[in-house]
Amino acid sequence: MERRVNIEQAHPAAYKAMLGLVGSLSKSNITPIQKELIKVRASQINSCAFCINMHTKEALHAGETQQRIFLLSAWRETELFTEEEKAILLLTEEVTIISQHGVSDETYKLAQKYFSEETIAQIIMSIVLINAWNRIAVSTQLPIAD
Repeated sequence: MERRVNIEQAHPAAYKAMLGLVGSLSKSNITPIQKELIKVRASQINSCAFCINMHTKEALHAGETQQRIFLLSAWRETELFTEEEKAILLLTEEVTIISQHGVSDETYKLAQKYFSEETIAQIIMSIVLINAWNRIAVSTQLPIAD
């Protein structure tokens, strides 16, 4: 792949702002595994190899199982995920592909069943953040790390 712009070097203020959001979300109510499920699922949808590679490793480090990672793209067809995780995954998918159908009332009400407004805000911002990182990595053809 041809080398493309390095956002961190070319626009450090914007990159620093992204890291500020990372820092803010590090103190959220979302568990480490829930955070990684959001990151991996959005990255799968966005076909971001860099982020899939990074976040599957981080998910394993956080205690996620290989089986659940392998089946994440087919989460609806398994009983391996909790009801709370299913609500997060549904919200992740709808926010990630928001231009297709938006976020349905049904999905939002399901999230409200399990999470406070503060936690829903943190989940949505986590989804927004990983989608931004995916777009940076894909558009700049960021190579996967070993």
